[in-house]
Amino acid sequence: MYDPFLNYFALFLLIFSGAVVFYAFIAIRDVPYRIARARFHPHRDAIRAAGWVSLLTLHALWPFLWVWAMIYRPERGWATSYHSSSSPSWSAIAESDLEELRQRVEEIERKLEESERTNGR
Repeated sequence: MYDPFLNYFALFLLIFSGAVVFYAFIAIRDVPYRIARARFHPHRDAIRAAGWVSLLTLHALWPFLWVWAMIYRPERGWATSYHSSSSPSWSAIAESDLEELRQRVEEIERKLEESERTNGR
């Protein structure tokens, strides 16, 4: 009636789930740093150090670190305003690229017609 296998299995599950929770708790600490590193954030080392401090405070600082990491973008800088008067808007850039592509297609079509005319005669 007494089965020691179930006791050992329960102990294994308890230790395994504790180790997984411990690892997840430490891995979550590094998420803002990874975001900052991917965005070439100028304060990424400070965000990493603050992540360790956040670990000691049971991740109380973690939401602030996440915002700090997300607020910077290399192409835009600090996300204080979305429409800067000094930089062109994305639609203007897309429109200029589209116009350039149209000109290139027209030039290719013109060359193709000329080569058909010279080869067809």
